[in-house]
Formats: sequence, structure tokens, C-alpha cells
Amino acid sequence: MRWLGGVAVVLITGFSLCCTVYKSHPVTSFVDATGGEGFERAFWQDMRNKDWKDLQQHIASNFTYMGPTGTLDRDAALAYLQQMDVKEFSITDLKTQLSGNTVVVTYAITLRGTSGGQPLPEQSQHRMSVWHEHKSGWMLIAQTALGPPASH
Repeated sequence: MRWLGGVAVVLITGFSLCCTVYKSHPVTSFVDATGGEGFERAFWQDMRNKDWKDLQQHIASNFTYMGPTGTLDRDAALAYLQQMDVKEFSITDLKTQLSGNTVVVTYAITLRGTSGGQPLPEQSQHRMSVWHEHKSGWMLIAQTALGPPASH
């Protein structure tokens, strides 16, 4: 009976060490993403890296973008995003809400870089993204940006 207690202590210690030794894996691409926060970080990594091909694979054909300057369809939104030169980004106050095969992500983001040759606004923007799981993976179906507009 005494050895059973010893085994339990060893197992508990081993499990607790696993949690502290193996830290969370940072998201650097959509392959690493496992949830709403990961999808957003992968989206902005692609923006920073100008990986338009990967980004386009994760934006649905019926994607809608609503920003300070109005509503854009997928093609217009991609053109708008591709004029941005994101050097750095910082995401705060991120929250996710899962509903079946759809996840809604809200957060504040501060971007550093340019858009259309003009500096991006220094103030953070509040964003909401809607991701939907398709047979081919998670797709961004809608995004809103509230705050100062990036130049067109």
C-alpha cells in the first residue's frame, strides 16, 4: 500500500513538471493555429510577412470586411490589406467565443508600419473576426475594424 502512495507522488510530480517545462508553442503560421487566438496571430503574421498566398487560402470567397471607410468584398479587402506594410503588431484584450463550427474573436490591435505609403495610425483598433470551419480548414468569413482608418 505504501508503494501505491509513492507511485501517485511520482505521477503527480511528473504531470506538473510537464506543464511547466513545455511552454505553449507560439503561433507563427496557420499550421500552428489551434483556436481563435491562433488564427488571428497567424493572420497578422501573414500580413507582416506579406504571405498573400497563404492569407488568401484562409479568407472565404464570401468574405466581408467592414472598416472605418465602409464595407468591402473579398477582392477589395485583399487589395486594401495588400497595400499595408505591417512591421509589428501587438494584440491585447483578446476574447474568443466558440459556437459549433464558428468562432468569434474580439481584440484590440496596435499596428506599426505604413499603408499606401502613409504611417499606420498609432492608436489601437478594436477588431472582430468571424472564423468558420470548412472541409478545407478554418476560413475567415468576416472582419470589422473600429478605430482610425489606415490610408487608402
